[in-house]
Amino acid sequence: MSSVTIKAGHAGVLYETFGNGVVTDEPPLGEGFHVIAPWNEVFIYEVRQQELSEKMQVLSSNGLEIKLDASAWFQPIYGTVAKLHQEKGEDYLQRVIQPAIRSAARSVVGRYTPEQLYSTKRDAIQEEIYAETKKILDKQYVQLNEILVRDVTLPPTIKDAIERKLRQEQESLEYEFRLEKAEKEAERQRIEAEGKAKANTILSASLTDKILKEKGIQATLELSKSTNAKTVIVGSGENGLPLILGDN
Repeated sequence: MSSVTIKAGHAGVLYETFGNGVVTDEPPLGEGFHVIAPWNEVFIYEVRQQELSEKMQVLSSNGLEIKLDASAWFQPIYGTVAKLHQEKGEDYLQRVIQPAIRSAARSVVGRYTPEQLYSTKRDAIQEEIYAETKKILDKQYVQLNEILVRDVTLPPTIKDAIERKLRQEQESLEYEFRLEKAEKEAERQRIEAEGKAKANTILSASLTDKILKEKGIQATLELSKSTNAKTVIVGSGENGLPLILGDN
């Protein structure tokens, strides 16, 4: 008899030389020590989450070449690792996962312009590449956990043109903001001036000669109560108002 030890995070696929080959109707060999017949063979797969980094060149919607730097987090499905070995083999990474990611990336990036990829659509393409890749891998015995788009690189001339356009748009927005602020201040001053003019008009209309004369008499009488020596002659001033004669 011979033996095999399965390390943590791995699973063993048993191949029976004198049986039916790959054992697919039983669970894979789990972690730990296993005794097997010497004529049989065990293929060990890592079933923990793994990362695949891909740098791709894809085309945008207007045919410009875009460089995409992305990563996929994936792992073989534990219960079907024997099927993965039987149908895809140990090089399933190159046979299944890489083609799936590249196909999804080409399909998704081809929907967008360079301007969209550079600015507003980075998160969107990441989600869409994940969805398209997952659809391809659903029946390939591999679980896709996440797609991460780390970088989107545009041709230098296109990048420079986009940055100039964005700067111009920002400057235009700042100018519009300053103009709007100035217009609002002018409107505020106009409203304030109109309010003051209206108040003065109302005040002027309400101040008749009789009211002014009464106000003058009241003010004069209040002044006459002060301790300074003075003589008040009622009705002797201009317009019939009291006349105050002081020491001087």
